[in-house]
Amino acid sequence: MQQPTTPPDDAEALARRCADFMLSGDAPARSFGFRLRKAGPGEAELEMTVPPNALNAFGTCHGGVLFTLADTALSIACNSHGSQAVAQHCTIAFVRPVQPGDRLIARALERSRTSRTAIYDCSVTDAATGKVVAEFRGQSRRIAEAMPS
Repeated sequence: MQQPTTPPDDAEALARRCADFMLSGDAPARSFGFRLRKAGPGEAELEMTVPPNALNAFGTCHGGVLFTLADTALSIACNSHGSQAVAQHCTIAFVRPVQPGDRLIARALERSRTSRTAIYDCSVTDAATGKVVAEFRGQSRRIAEAMPS
């Protein structure tokens, strides 16, 4: 089944509405202070400044928080076309430690999409240095034709 085409302006507006919906009900995103930088068809960009409640016993950012940041970017990107989708399989590689107060940017980009599944890559970088701190790959599964109203 071929995906319907949407004019670029409408597709951008739809992606933004879907991103706003996804973030409105996301308690972990609020808890860790995730902020939307960009939402477009098949893509999303979030940022966060590592808060004290995101630290592990070694005083660095907990890997679960990095995973949550990347997973949230995935959720915005995979729902950006207006169909309801959830993560089906995800992996992450932690590249370097992240310190309290570091500002991070997670960029998710659609690599492949069929009628039911899609694959996304998400790089998490340190905003100050541009260095990658984590690489994430997620596969999503469409579970409904439309987002909840």
